[in-house]
Amino acid sequence: MLYTLTANEAGSVGPEAFFGYMGITCALVFANLGSAYGTAKSGVGICSMGVLKPELIIKSALPIVMAGILGLYGLITAVILAQKMSSTNYTYFQGYCHLASGLCCGLSSLAAGLAIGVVGDAGVRGNAQQDKVYVGMLLILIFAEALGLYGLIIAIILSSAT
Repeated sequence: MLYTLTANEAGSVGPEAFFGYMGITCALVFANLGSAYGTAKSGVGICSMGVLKPELIIKSALPIVMAGILGLYGLITAVILAQKMSSTNYTYFQGYCHLASGLCCGLSSLAAGLAIGVVGDAGVRGNAQQDKVYVGMLLILIFAEALGLYGLIIAIILSSAT
């Protein structure tokens, strides 16, 4: 069935708002999935490492902090997009831009969370056996976190397109 506008609906939002709201949803859900995976996978490594060297538990919490930041990227993007939604004069172009924005942030954060989880798990276990592993793990985690940051930057740029 085709959607047709009547005279009363000419200024109201139609199905184009669906894409904007999907962008909001994708940003938050995918970023939180990445954050949750990174936290869980790194947490398993910390628990395993803590049995051997409990004094390194706090030092090894860095991957969990970095994974948690990914969820904030999704929240920031979702709030920006929600503020851009309008009940009048919302176009398909804006809806597609907001969908692209949400997908950029969400999927970038998901990929970063996967990388942080794998590196965090192996890194904290390796750090328990060899102290020199920590600096290498830290560098890899920084570059993995940068993937999510790149997605956030592009999401902000896309969200401002009119």
